[in-house]
Amino acid sequence: MARAKNDFDLIVIGSGAAGGASALMAAGAGKKVALIEAHKWGGSSLNYTGVPMDALFHATHLLTEAAEGVKFGISSSNLRYNYPTINNWKNVAMRRAGAGSKKAFEDAGITCVKGRAHFLGSYQVGVNDVRLTARKILIATGAQPLDTGIKGLHDVNFMTPDSILDLIRPPRTIFVVGAGSTGCEVAQYFAELGTKVLVAEVAGRLLPKEDEEVGQVMDNCFNKLGIKVLTQSRVVALEKDSVSKKVIFMRGGQEKSVRIDEVILCTGSTPATDLGLENAGIKYGAKGIKVNKNLQTSMKHIFAAGDCIGGDSSTEKAVLEAAVAVSNLVHRPKAVVEYAGLSRITRTYPEVASVGATEDDCIRRDRKIRKVVVPLSTVEASNTSDFRDGFVKIITDRNRKIIGASIVAPRAGILIQEIAMAIRLGLYASDIADTPHIASDWGELIRIAARRLS
Repeated sequence: MARAKNDFDLIVIGSGAAGGASALMAAGAGKKVALIEAHKWGGSSLNYTGVPMDALFHATHLLTEAAEGVKFGISSSNLRYNYPTINNWKNVAMRRAGAGSKKAFEDAGITCVKGRAHFLGSYQVGVNDVRLTARKILIATGAQPLDTGIKGLHDVNFMTPDSILDLIRPPRTIFVVGAGSTGCEVAQYFAELGTKVLVAEVAGRLLPKEDEEVGQVMDNCFNKLGIKVLTQSRVVALEKDSVSKKVIFMRGGQEKSVRIDEVILCTGSTPATDLGLENAGIKYGAKGIKVNKNLQTSMKHIFAAGDCIGGDSSTEKAVLEAAVAVSNLVHRPKAVVEYAGLSRITRTYPEVASVGATEDDCIRRDRKIRKVVVPLSTVEASNTSDFRDGFVKIITDRNRKIIGASIVAPRAGILIQEIAMAIRLGLYASDIADTPHIASDWGELIRIAARRLS
């Protein structure tokens, strides 16, 4: 018996960085595409984490830089900010990027369906009371907040990185739970606005997924801003009275507490997999939907990409996986996802960017390496800008092939791209060392570091 005709060539579940990009690429290849979104069109990056936060950080980092202008002869004695205007700039940036809008998808000929998707079978997806069918399906549902197990959490009106976008004024005091990338960004954002900030981290340093030197520099930067850092601290309970919130935490084997105006949870996320995957025969676990190197699930016609398959959460990773997934959806499944050269960014000031292996990774794997750390003060740009908090660190294997790097510096997100390409192309330290760099800019740090390794 011939299979019944499907409604679409492809159904994409989720319109974020992975799903939205995939839908547009597939539609551009001439496929009939349906895009399902349960929340805001454009997903987390456009509506919460990426565009709006970057816009807010840009404003507050400018404020910090301007406040330091007195040493260059620039008066900042009357410097102040207008929070509604900062918020309005964030809204302008989001509107320009298309946050919350399905127009770009509809203009590409994509059928947009609002609602929560649920698998009815391996070729069927239910949305509200509608049943959609397709030859192939891509799951890109992203992630959801991680259950922290903090006692009394849901009895307290806590905040998340998403909900701070709705504030009408900065709180006087905040307690940030978690000092990973998002936690550090949020902590610095409020400190730059004059809020008294405390940040707690279970690990022994800030940004524990990065190398030790990174945490040390950021700890120094946070101290300058008056941020109190509580490492090796675990929040166990939250309480609320009529005036403030009480944070109870364990540190050094002792229970301690502090009263605070607002508590912001930056404790990470977990893959969003609650969409009836069992009905489609799709295998998944606590770490997300299981996929092979081609991003196929256990059902060969169903693919998955982005945060729902686990791994480090980033827009860059999601877009990379989207390109591979669409290639395999449109053509025969031959494209393999290759993560070499995938960079990481923390948009503090200075920025923190890294790529490839960290020194901690290499130690855990007993991998023999060469490394060099070059402080910012080594180059002319540090002297002319009077900025010294940071460094460039490059790691190579025993043959001096570049395998990883960390940068803490202004514009680190731009600087890391040179090393990312070197890793992706399998280049050696000498390849960078032999390439002329602009002597008066921060990029000269990379050449110097490479030269010392070559």
